[in-house]
Amino acid sequence: MESARYLTLVWPGLPWLWLRGSFAGLVLAIAFAVTVDVAILTTFIWSDLVELSFTLAVWTATAIVWLVSTVSAVAAFPPLLPQRLAAEIDPLFVRARAAYLARDWVVAETRLRELLGLAPTDAEAQLLLVTLLRRSGRRDEARRGLEKLSQSDSGARWSRVIAAERARIESSSEEPAEADEPAMLALADRNGRPATGSAGHSEAA
Repeated sequence: MESARYLTLVWPGLPWLWLRGSFAGLVLAIAFAVTVDVAILTTFIWSDLVELSFTLAVWTATAIVWLVSTVSAVAAFPPLLPQRLAAEIDPLFVRARAAYLARDWVVAETRLRELLGLAPTDAEAQLLLVTLLRRSGRRDEARRGLEKLSQSDSGARWSRVIAAERARIESSSEEPAEADEPAMLALADRNGRPATGSAGHSEAA
């Protein structure tokens, strides 16, 4: 797993796209692919139509983009979650969930952002944060967060919940928090038990 993770460094943008679901990583990966395609075309297909100096310039630009991107990725490589930090994730989620259910938006958001600082791809925490932002009237932020989640690998299993939450964000009226609210699926603890107050992982909180 660790070696496969480092293989993402081969292609610019891939570490952030694959490991974090970053849109900027997708843009960079596509831009590099276009640059490589142009370099190959001018070297092997359009060699009679393009000046050698232009071909060299394209390859030079390709090499510079790859070098700069790789060095940048190595310097800020998305880390795997260390085991010592993994033990902190569930307690943080439990505290955030309890604060959410108590409508303490400030504490809930603080805990969720702390959790996402440790595990940026935690889909449940992202979904709960999106719902919190919507319910606190910050719909633009909620919309951006939901879009980021929907584009990531971690959000794939939540596609139906994401669609339902998107409909709620776009709704003109604020609906009451009900037991069947999409985010309540994310409020279930990591073992699948339903959330009721601070139950579930409360023993870890």
